Amino acid sequence: MKVLIFGATGMVGQGVLRECLLDDGVRTVVTVGRHPTGQKHPKLREIIHADLLNYRALEGRLSGFDACFFCLGVASAGMSEADYSRITYDIPLAAAQALLPRNPEMTFVHVSGGGADSSEQGRVMWARVKGKAENALLRLPFKAVYVLRPGAIRPMHGIKSSTRAYRIIYSLLAPILPLLERRYPQYVTSTECVGRTMLTLARDGTQGRILDCADINRIATLSGG
Repeated sequence: MKVLIFGATGMVGQGVLRECLLDDGVRTVVTVGRHPTGQKHPKLREIIHADLLNYRALEGRLSGFDACFFCLGVASAGMSEADYSRITYDIPLAAAQALLPRNPEMTFVHVSGGGADSSEQGRVMWARVKGKAENALLRLPFKAVYVLRPGAIRPMHGIKSSTRAYRIIYSLLAPILPLLERRYPQYVTSTECVGRTMLTLARDGTQGRILDCADINRIATLSGG
């Protein structure tokens, strides 16, 4: 497979990139983002692109992909709805719409979040915006579109969040997160499980298009994770 990753410098994206680079079935991994990943690998190609709402400058470089793993996201704390929507709704839609005519047979997998509001009418801003983004992506006529709704995500293999508050929280919870993941798979997953699940969806698909934390862990386990 030839795989495209958005958000490969974030915690989830780092985990997805790692699994793609390790997977023998992936021949090329291309990342798109504002900053380099800092990694070197024979499979890896990086596109540094400042304007994630406009891809005209990348025409010719966004074709021939089997899958897109969209991992870019941000916490909503302290953000207005307009600013949060720009990152959570506008950016993934712009990327997907740029990719669709060049890759109609692509599988597009989007990382959303547990509690996303598919009705788009709820009082919780972040959940409403995530639900709106999910609905818009699911309407696009790719070969397949999947939405992942993880709960808490345990960083593995030395991966760290770029958000200081999250790094502190994960550091404090590190001793118990593996236990919580085993005891409560409906609420806790890992960066490794998310990456393995994305690869399985791109290769084999699954029933259902919106997958919660338990689904992510189940699929990752069946894939050997």
